[in-house]
Amino acid sequence: MRNEDICSLGKQKVSWMNACVKRLADIILSVIGIILAMPIMLLTALCIKLEGPGPVLFVQTRTGKVGKAFSIYKFRSMRVREMSGEHEYDWEHEVPDTFVFKDVKEENPNVTKVGAFIRRTSLDELPQFFNVLMGNMSFIGPRPEIPAITSCYSQQQRKRLEVKPGITGWAQVNGRSSMTNGEKMRLDYHYVENFSLWLDMVILMRTVVVVLKSRDSV
Repeated sequence: MRNEDICSLGKQKVSWMNACVKRLADIILSVIGIILAMPIMLLTALCIKLEGPGPVLFVQTRTGKVGKAFSIYKFRSMRVREMSGEHEYDWEHEVPDTFVFKDVKEENPNVTKVGAFIRRTSLDELPQFFNVLMGNMSFIGPRPEIPAITSCYSQQQRKRLEVKPGITGWAQVNGRSSMTNGEKMRLDYHYVENFSLWLDMVILMRTVVVVLKSRDSV
């Protein structure tokens, strides 16, 4: 066997082991997260119900690893009549680098008072602990996009779908929602190409800082 083949097999083994450790960590952390966050989630759900009629959770189809669709869970932050979640885009070859899905500089009049608070503090993301436990998301990875956007991806842009989407990621700790699609893509490519358990730990620690500062939340 050639040295190159040995090196390739070694890298595959390390990659497989990293994937197993990452999944095990996701299961353990999501269970711990659900237990610790349950009082906060129950209080958040109560506040949403008291503010007005409508479901507590917002469920939306997102694109997961290798393009597989799944349902993402979030606490509802918008008025029911404004949360259809339907989007249409007519890009032919790729999602433009200049595209920005949400502009944090503009206030959304359809967001409720409770919704504004849970968005600013990222409490609306807590139900995604269940997504992680079920295995269609990870704690760390590119944020999952809606199919209307990913269906327009170029071959290069589909590279960010090679790993599981995450609750937080390299792009989120380097700007969150206040960046263009091109900027986000470059950061997500960096994560896919340089994935390691150490990088995941760095992202997780930086996420805590970003959330505490409530930076660029929408």
